[in-house]
Amino acid sequence: MTKLLLGPGPSNVSPRVLEAMARPLVGHLDPAFLAVMDEVQGRLRGLFGTQSELTLPLSATGSAGMEACLCNLLEPGDDVVVGVAGVFGERMCDVASRIGARVTRVETEWGTALDPAAMAAAVARVRPRVVAFVHAETSTGVCQPVAAIAARARQQGALVVLDCVTSLGGIPVTLDAWGVDAAYSATQKCLSCPPGLSPVSFGPRALERVRGRSRPVQSWYLDVTLLAGYYGAERVYHHTAPISMVLALAEALRIVDEEGMEARERRHREAAAALLEALAPLGFEPLVATEHRLPMLTTVRLPEAVVRRGEAALRRELLQRHGIEVGGGLGKLAGAVWRIGLMGENARPACVTRLLAALRDLL
Repeated sequence: MTKLLLGPGPSNVSPRVLEAMARPLVGHLDPAFLAVMDEVQGRLRGLFGTQSELTLPLSATGSAGMEACLCNLLEPGDDVVVGVAGVFGERMCDVASRIGARVTRVETEWGTALDPAAMAAAVARVRPRVVAFVHAETSTGVCQPVAAIAARARQQGALVVLDCVTSLGGIPVTLDAWGVDAAYSATQKCLSCPPGLSPVSFGPRALERVRGRSRPVQSWYLDVTLLAGYYGAERVYHHTAPISMVLALAEALRIVDEEGMEARERRHREAAAALLEALAPLGFEPLVATEHRLPMLTTVRLPEAVVRRGEAALRRELLQRHGIEVGGGLGKLAGAVWRIGLMGENARPACVTRLLAALRDLL
C-alpha cells in the first residue's frame, strides 16, 4: 500500500521527482550540474517573487533556513521583534535568543492572525534591527497578513524576515512587492520534493546588513558571504552540495512552473474546501476563521467521538490500517486538533476521498 502523507509535511512526490533523484551522480562543480543549479536559482527567484541574486537552495532543512536568516542579520545585543502565533514563531524566538539578540514577542491566540497594529506598536517602541514572523504557521493553519506587517517594519528601518516553509508553491509569495528582506522555505511541503533543502533568499538590504556586521557570522556553514562564493557567479567551492536533492528540486520546480501559480493556488483552495465539506458530517470543525485559513494545511477541532477514542490511537490506526498519515496538534493544541495537509501533489480530490472513506471505516 502506498502511504498517503496528509500531515503537515512531508507530502507525496511525483514519480518525475523520484526519477530525477535516481540519475547518476556528477560532481558538485561539474558544469552540467552548475547549469542545473542556475536553473534552480532562477526558478526559485520566480517562485519567491524576487529579483535577488542571492536566492539559493541551502543544503539543509527548513529549520536551518530559519537559522541562516537570523544568524546572518542579528548580532548579540541586537533587538528583534517576533510575531508569535504558533510553534514556529516560538522557534524563531529561541533561535534569536541563542544568537544573543534581545527578543520582544508579539503574541496572538493560536489559531488567529497577528494584529498588524500590535506588531507596529512593538516595532515603534523597540526600533529593532529585525522583525520576523511566519507567513503560513504550520502548527495552526493560519495565514498571516504579510504586507501590512512588513510595511510598518520597514517604515522604522527594520529588516523583515519571513518564514515561507508551508506557503511556497501553494499560495503566491511576493517578497519584493511585500518588502521582505530575507525569507526561507523547505522542499517537502507544497513543492512536493523530499526533505533536505531549504530555499532561501537574501535581498539587497539584508546583504548590506551582513557586510556591515561588527563581527563574523557565528555559523561558518550558514554565513551568506561565504555561500555567495558558491551560489554566485564565481562558483567557488564552499561545501559539497547534495547533488541528487538539487536534481529532485529542479524537477519539482519545473512541475510547479508547468502548472502555474494561479492554477496551483486554485487547486489547493478547491481541495481544502472539499476537505472541510467532507469532514463536517463527521463532526470536525475548522479552527481558523475563513479569512485567515490556509488552503494547504487545514486545522480541525476534533469531534467528541474522536476524543473518546483517543485521537493519537486513531491516527495510528489510520496509518496502520489505511496507510494515511495526518498530523496531531502541537503545543497548546495537542490533543485538541488534527492538522491535515493537502500540499502539492496531494491537493487533489482523490486524496480527500481516500481519507473520508478511511475515517468512515474507523468511526
